[in-house]
Amino acid sequence: MVRELDESAGPRSCWRAADDDGGVWLFETIEGDGQQWAVKQIEVGADRRIHRYWWRHLEDDHGFLTDQAVEIWERGTSPLDPEDFQRVWEAAVCACGQDPAGSGHR
Repeated sequence: MVRELDESAGPRSCWRAADDDGGVWLFETIEGDGQQWAVKQIEVGADRRIHRYWWRHLEDDHGFLTDQAVEIWERGTSPLDPEDFQRVWEAAVCACGQDPAGSGHR
């Protein structure tokens, strides 16, 4: 399902959220059934380690691409410029060793 959403022509939105432990979460979402579904996710932990998830890398020992709709209305979630998301996505190397060159992002 994630791959189908990511490859669809649906409009994309990007979001930033912070957690109580000092981490930052960035999401690229596509709307489906009136909800925002993550197709790409970047997690920057309080330790500054980065984890990237998408349909080619759904999970690792640290975590996984959320399988729930992104709660964009939660406190602390704000819109993010898609170009900013793209720059971070292309520059980030997942702590698991995933190569960003294989990002496949459009």
